[in-house]
Amino acid sequence: QLQASGGGLVQAGGSLRLSCAASGRTFSRYTIGWFRQAPGKEREGVACINSRDSTGYADSVKGRFTISRDGAKNTVYLQMNNLKPEDTAKYYCAEGIYCIGVPQIEEYNTWGQGTEVTVSS
Repeated sequence: QLQASGGGLVQAGGSLRLSCAASGRTFSRYTIGWFRQAPGKEREGVACINSRDSTGYADSVKGRFTISRDGAKNTVYLQMNNLKPEDTAKYYCAEGIYCIGVPQIEEYNTWGQGTEVTVSS
């Protein structure tokens, strides 16, 4: 099971840190991706990290978002800085196969329930 948390309401320019925690598995062995879905839009890949801690990001978040892993806590984080209103979405973490550039939905097969992020202007 994957559990995403850390969402909330923040003003533009602010920061949030999302967490993706796993139970019953050793996270360090897996590729984990973050995705988001805004109202009326398709779900899109945001960032990913593989078992060797190589990362990939969507162009829209490069330089603002950072994905990282804490093996001891079995948690993957998404640090989001300089948030923009267009970052408003429900954010999901998922376990997948590959992390090469932007994470692709079809390569991820175990999903958490999502956490809401709202950025006000």
